[in-house]
Amino acid sequence: MTVKYQSQKIAQYFYTFAVILFLVQVLVGIIAAIQFIRPDIFILNFNTIRTLHINALVVWLLAGMMGATYYVVPEESETEVWNYPLALFQFWATVVAITLVVLGYIWMGLDPQANKLVLGTQLLNEGREYIEAPRWADGLIVISVLLFLFNMFMTMFKTKKWTGIQGVLLFGLVFLALMYLPGMFYSKNMIKDQFWWWWVIHLWVEGSWEVIAGALLAFMLMKTIGAKREVVEKWMYIEVGLVLFTGILGTGHHYYWIGTPKYWHWIGGIFSSLEPVPLLLMVWDAFRTTREARVVTNKPGLFYTVAHAIFNFVGAGLWGIIHTLPQVNKWTHGTQITTAHGHLAFYGAYVLLVISMIYVTLPSIRGVKDYNPARAYLAFWWMTISMVFIVLTITGAGMVQVYMERLMGLDYVAVKTTYNLWFWILRAIFGVGFLVGVSIFVYDFFKLGREPAKQKA
Repeated sequence: MTVKYQSQKIAQYFYTFAVILFLVQVLVGIIAAIQFIRPDIFILNFNTIRTLHINALVVWLLAGMMGATYYVVPEESETEVWNYPLALFQFWATVVAITLVVLGYIWMGLDPQANKLVLGTQLLNEGREYIEAPRWADGLIVISVLLFLFNMFMTMFKTKKWTGIQGVLLFGLVFLALMYLPGMFYSKNMIKDQFWWWWVIHLWVEGSWEVIAGALLAFMLMKTIGAKREVVEKWMYIEVGLVLFTGILGTGHHYYWIGTPKYWHWIGGIFSSLEPVPLLLMVWDAFRTTREARVVTNKPGLFYTVAHAIFNFVGAGLWGIIHTLPQVNKWTHGTQITTAHGHLAFYGAYVLLVISMIYVTLPSIRGVKDYNPARAYLAFWWMTISMVFIVLTITGAGMVQVYMERLMGLDYVAVKTTYNLWFWILRAIFGVGFLVGVSIFVYDFFKLGREPAKQKA
């Protein structure tokens, strides 16, 4: 088993960058959990560590999706990537840009005065949660994404061969690029600024990212079990259509308490409640297609693919809907319940998605037909069990927080002191368990196909 087109091997560059950042993200996440208990435990403060944790998550997932695209588009277009040197340049430009941003965060963490105002914007950190990257970094990221999209579209135009999967995939990537733009301008009015800020934070995740996930899920079902294209693409259109329909209007659940008109309570509440529907369809489609399959060509890839569909529904759907209605969100807004939803949603919807694509495509990139899948399964169970308990722990902390802050009227510091010990110690412990799973996965990534033949199944 090997790749059909040599340019598909560019995917491995992005995968490597992604898994390294994945490991870094989890390490700083554990440090952040410990800092809730011992704020002085590390040289960098909690704000810096949290920024590194979240930004590393976003970047490694995007890098993984870019890598997957470099594999999928040539396969679907039946041609080499339009410009291979441009793809390599875009990869290294991305690595350099992200490295400079990370170094800037660390620099500001060590010396807050270094974050000077230059040309009307902050030099190292713009301070907007989740999109802290400074303006010069935004420019580099935009250039990288434009080069990436240009290369992909030129690949498709070169052969004039269009498939549903590549079309939906690239639509999602274009949408992703467009949804980054609202985060690049400010408004002095806090309500307006938050309004547009959520276009980035929400529509990225529940708009473009889920569209990309739908396309990649269809591709993986074809590659792992030989599912018929016309069948998976039909369901892909239905799922993606529902994701966009519910996700775009579901943005309203972020507008409840920021000063926007009250009609957002109705819009956000109704359409947010419908968001689990397309996710449930993805689960049903995966199981239906799997049940009908006669030949499984890639068991680890299929395992992670089905797990992605399930935990996408559980994390993004169920853990989202438990606090999305305005009547409930009134009490849970800004508590650890939101944090629990975020952890499980990202793990199910995107972490497992990228890992799925790695196990589906990496064997062919490295020319491996048979390999031992034991580490792939072991990594999954370590990560999944640990994540489930992390989420249950944070959910418990959120329930205590809601009761004591919102119902009893206690202040944040007093409440944090109450639930701090058990919840955050448990979170750190299960975080270490998750790190074990990630370490096994990272080790397997670098060893897959490179071990002696006797070690293979």
